[in-house]
Amino acid sequence: MRTWTLIGASGQPYESAAPGTLGGHRRARIYGRLDCAAARRAIERGGYVRHRVFFLNEADARAAGYRPCAVCMPQAYAAWKKSASCG
Repeated sequence: MRTWTLIGASGQPYESAAPGTLGGHRRARIYGRLDCAAARRAIERGGYVRHRVFFLNEADARAAGYRPCAVCMPQAYAAWKKSASCG
């Protein structure tokens, strides 16, 4: 049985029988879709892959302290930005 290492709501890695649906960058604390054009460009340039993490869902990514990507998740990013500036 194959497993994937994902980041949970606690921010800690765990083994999952289901693959992640979102990718993220550990240092920038950003998450987005697996087909994100901005992430793909960063991966092509090189330095992104070693800090790549994966999440099962958006709730886990947000609970772990990550923010949505402005490129591939513009509506979620706008909502996050609005709530971040209000708090």
